[in-house]
Amino acid sequence: MRHYIHRHQPPHKPHTALLAGIGAMIAIGVTGAISFHAGAPLLIAPFGASSVLLFSVPNSPLSQPANVVGGHLLATAVAVALHMVLPGTWWAAAIAVGVAISLMALLRVTHPPAGADPLLVFASDPGWSFVLMPVGVGAVALVVIAALFHRFTGTTYPLRAP
Repeated sequence: MRHYIHRHQPPHKPHTALLAGIGAMIAIGVTGAISFHAGAPLLIAPFGASSVLLFSVPNSPLSQPANVVGGHLLATAVAVALHMVLPGTWWAAAIAVGVAISLMALLRVTHPPAGADPLLVFASDPGWSFVLMPVGVGAVALVVIAALFHRFTGTTYPLRAP
């Protein structure tokens, strides 16, 4: 039983945890402000989860720009394509999530929050433009904000290519 409750995540230093929260707050705030002033929605629920990875574990492979942007774009495109040919039912949404996860893994752009994108697509019935706006533009904005924030705070992000 203790395997289920053991915390495998290494501890964060208090100031690092605080910076993670501040970074996420800034990223979602700036993205929301851009949305408000541009009159175009950029905030979707999976971006909150992306912010957890971008600011709390920026050294994770799942937090890297190719994974954040590529994962969101791929999962959303797969979902829009499948939603065009499948009914808007729970089982079709499940297929879209499964296909998106498999393709993200095969293309090495796995980003866990992007697994929620197909559910959003099946719940809201958007068109192809949804892939670009808010998903593509929003994901790029989060990565740019994360890169600037981490540069300012002295954290290496993104990871350097080998």
